[in-house]
Amino acid sequence: MKYLLLLLVALLILWQWRGWRDRDGRDKQEPERSAAQPIEMVACLQCGMHISVSDAVTGRQGSYCSVAHRQRHEA
Repeated sequence: MKYLLLLLVALLILWQWRGWRDRDGRDKQEPERSAAQPIEMVACLQCGMHISVSDAVTGRQGSYCSVAHRQRHEA
């Protein structure tokens, strides 16, 4: 009975050690996440709302949030 108990304790220790080892291996294999690139923002000359440069409507005097604001401001 004593040897059975020692065998169970040894198996339990081995099982825990393998779990810790596997967990450490997974943590090291995760790719590093890079920080998101900042988005350049501009303010609409008509209403002042900030929008990204890629979404902005460009006019003669600057950037706008919509064609309607560009027409209203540049008229």
